[in-house]
Amino acid sequence: MPLEIRKAKDDDFEGIWEIFHHIVNEGTSFIYKDDTTREKAHKLWMEETTPFVAVLEGKIVGFYLIRQNKVGRGSHVCNAAYMVHHEYRKQKIGQALCEHSLNEAKKQGYKAMQFNIVVSTNHKAVALWMKMGFEVVGTIPQAFEHKELGLVDAYIMHRFL
Repeated sequence: MPLEIRKAKDDDFEGIWEIFHHIVNEGTSFIYKDDTTREKAHKLWMEETTPFVAVLEGKIVGFYLIRQNKVGRGSHVCNAAYMVHHEYRKQKIGQALCEHSLNEAKKQGYKAMQFNIVVSTNHKAVALWMKMGFEVVGTIPQAFEHKELGLVDAYIMHRFL
């Protein structure tokens, strides 16, 4: 059965929460702390935007969101965030989500996409984003509190759509 990417429905939150909670607790790639509540995650991912989910054989294996990065004269640039279930990594799900999000962002009228914090030690993500046409446009020194490595740099990455 092929990977399906679609808009999330309310009952998809269980799968989103499972992935979110695991990745946040890893403490190596997302800014959220281990004590981020289910309610806060629901607000972030289900109420403030409409996420898209990747479904494989009936299971949510990843998801992403697109949102306006800034208001007013910066509203033509969107921000996106992606998470892939830890048991389904290395299967090009992140790449499929990114490709889908780039098309969706264009449909929504955005002109560019920017990632505000890409952890510099998350080498696989940095390589994927570069493969997808993103460039590092800035480095924020010691911007991320890595669970194992302490303070590490973060990148701002950007690409035009």
